[in-house]
Amino acid sequence: MKFFQRLGRSLMLPVAVLPVAAILSGIGYWIKSANGGDDNVASAFLAAAGGALLSNIALLFAVGVSIGMAKKSDGTSALAGLVSWLTVTTMLSPTTIGALTGAAAEDVDLAFTNIQNVFVGIICGLIGAWCYNRFRDTKLPDALSFFSGRRSVAIVTAGASLVLSVALMFVWPFVYGGLVSFGEWIVTLGPVGAGLYGFFNRLLIPLGLHHALNSVFWFDVAGINDLNNFLQGSSGDGVYGVTGQYMTGFFPIMMFGLPGAALAMYVTAKTTRRKVTAGILLSGAISSFFVGVTEPLEFAFMFLAPWLYLVHAVFMGISLFVSALLPVRMGFGFSGGFIDLVLSWMNPLAQNPWLIPVMGVFWFAVYFVVFRWIIRRWDLKTPGREDDEVIDDETTDAAPRGDFHATAERFVAALGGGANIVELENCATRLRMEVADTSKVDDKALARAGAAGTIRPGGTSVQVVYGLNVQFVKDAMEDVIAGRGRAAFASAGAEAPVTVATTAPAVVRVKAPVAGRVVPLSDVPDEMFSNGTMGPGVAIEPTDDVVTAPADGIVESVFPSGHAIGLRLNDGTELLIHIGIDTVSMKGDGFETLVAAGDVVKTGDPLVRFDPDRIAAAGHATVTPMIVLNNPDATIELE
Repeated sequence: MKFFQRLGRSLMLPVAVLPVAAILSGIGYWIKSANGGDDNVASAFLAAAGGALLSNIALLFAVGVSIGMAKKSDGTSALAGLVSWLTVTTMLSPTTIGALTGAAAEDVDLAFTNIQNVFVGIICGLIGAWCYNRFRDTKLPDALSFFSGRRSVAIVTAGASLVLSVALMFVWPFVYGGLVSFGEWIVTLGPVGAGLYGFFNRLLIPLGLHHALNSVFWFDVAGINDLNNFLQGSSGDGVYGVTGQYMTGFFPIMMFGLPGAALAMYVTAKTTRRKVTAGILLSGAISSFFVGVTEPLEFAFMFLAPWLYLVHAVFMGISLFVSALLPVRMGFGFSGGFIDLVLSWMNPLAQNPWLIPVMGVFWFAVYFVVFRWIIRRWDLKTPGREDDEVIDDETTDAAPRGDFHATAERFVAALGGGANIVELENCATRLRMEVADTSKVDDKALARAGAAGTIRPGGTSVQVVYGLNVQFVKDAMEDVIAGRGRAAFASAGAEAPVTVATTAPAVVRVKAPVAGRVVPLSDVPDEMFSNGTMGPGVAIEPTDDVVTAPADGIVESVFPSGHAIGLRLNDGTELLIHIGIDTVSMKGDGFETLVAAGDVVKTGDPLVRFDPDRIAAAGHATVTPMIVLNNPDATIELE
């Protein structure tokens, strides 16, 4: 399951570019249809722009999977995925197969005209990633040293892809032909067959084999020709009340059902990831509703939560079955989205098209309720709910908690060495640095060493989130950079109490630490806070000048400049209250701390007095985030 979850995350890279391409193609098709079926400059331009990506979706998956499945991709894995794709698709093209078998290209098995599919793209991506992971550090004899390391990856990938090509040369025609025969049998089952078609149509999407099945029902493979007959209207061979039965059921699901699923995945996403998740889900829902391109949404969860995708396939089958039973018929030229529904509304073969939005509202509710229940009931890893990237034991080098010197050594090494660190400061929970060369900073090594997150604000600036004890790590880093050992660090007085990490409750109920207007954390003008890297929480635009204890607890740390304070509440919650943004640069000017580390405080006890006017005069925002540091899934409720 871990493999499929990682594969699902890998697919998000190419999937993210599809919604815009789908909308461009859909608008181009709309303009063309409104122009009597003839292209004009606008329709041709938009269709070509969108088609550039949609027509190459399998290639995007080959490259995206190769990047995502590589342990530490540096671009070489992407090249390997591309090499594998080009090798396989060229070797299995009708021209090549014809040359190998002595047949004319037009006489080659039709299966090889459909070799450029998603399934092959994913396999090529996996081959590229495997070759990169396995051979990127290969050392060859001196005579062949030019081809050592990463240069060997593409060569090995090409060889592995040739083996795959030979295997597919014999297997692929049987797979493709079997699907066509299966589709021809389904035709004999009436509405039940329509339902089975819808079910298997979705099941085959991950493999890219649904096109073989579609050709049976939409075109003239088995005499149905549902799509072409509908588009020809009364001038074709279509039959009113019959033609369109293999297309109608797609509309309610694509226009309404999948957007309902997107909403369910959004509301069940982790609070700290909703902002990022919303972008993928909203754009996918828009392309599904308007254009009927569902891959951006489906690939967002089919590998992360395959059982949920199976439910989606069942719902698609039910929709086609019910639509075939009802007196409703509709067809499309592109897909089952709003654009095609509007364009086909007046088609002579369209029967009761008003029923489609009615069914759609029902399916929206079904998808939302069922998806939300299943996701929560079985804790499925849909977008925004994925487990944090697990670091294998053999690659974990985080020092024991409290061993700040060991952590400092690992941080300095991951930052490119002491010579690469030009300036070193810290605020309440993070290191703030200027480095000579940002390319030497290894984010993954920092994470393995214990960093909670890394951000690059721009230029040569780098920030590393550690936690409330960051000042001790910073002091130790200065010793490491200066060449002083552990003894020097210990003698400097770094005897901070080591606290045992606990997990905050799921819902943290506290008082507001300062009077003012509550604002979403996403509105805080600091990416570390707004994107949830620091942790979940709320923010307050203060109207008072005193920060008080939001609940009973103990003061765990007070930053020397007074702009931030760390608390451990009686329920185990670790809270950070950060007064203003970037106020560490004020070096205490305008701040007066009223407590010290170790003080026991009660709700409402004053902690810090600050001057909002001085903060504003220094050019800083006064908004004050309050963050939960020891539970990324927690939510804060203000009493």
